[in-house]
Amino acid sequence: MTGSTGPHDMTGIRAAIDSLDAQIVALIGQRQRWVERAAVAKRGQDQGAVRAPVRVEQVISKVRSLAESADASPDVVEATYRAMIGAFIELELREQAGEALNSDWDSDSDSDSA
Repeated sequence: MTGSTGPHDMTGIRAAIDSLDAQIVALIGQRQRWVERAAVAKRGQDQGAVRAPVRVEQVISKVRSLAESADASPDVVEATYRAMIGAFIELELREQAGEALNSDWDSDSDSDSA
């Protein structure tokens, strides 16, 4: 990150990272809402539809390419996405097992799940 403008002292650097973390968490929340919608769409399908290994590899390939364009480490981005996708898969599987997702828009469809 040579030639970057911004803080150079640890307090300023940490504040900048904290600000980025808030943005990243907000984006993860948005992504989760879409994953929850996908979980509802996949109701009644087997775990293979949730795990979707071909789709996972498509996403990994896409984000590695995006990382290169963004001057980010493709390995770090891949590891981050694999962890995030794994967590979202577990969220979907819990929903399939009958646990309600934390979502306001889906509250009236809980009676449809077994």
